[in-house]
Amino acid sequence: MTKIRDSELLERFGDHLKGIRTGKGLSQEEVAYRADIPINQVGRIERGEVNTTVSTLFALAKGLEVPPAQLLSFEPSLSQG
Repeated sequence: MTKIRDSELLERFGDHLKGIRTGKGLSQEEVAYRADIPINQVGRIERGEVNTTVSTLFALAKGLEVPPAQLLSFEPSLSQG
């Protein structure tokens, strides 16, 4: 059976978030300020250390000036298990 491991999913989401942020030329600090969330939280999400909430997802989308759906538009890696 193929399944997605939580840690892999969080890492892929974090990589995707970081790619959007750096593609826009923004620092973690700028995104945190725009999203009104702590700067360390942005870093922890990008490193896949935290499973973020829906409200934080919407705040990040606002800070990045992208639709929330774009933050979820990535392919998670699949593991056999």
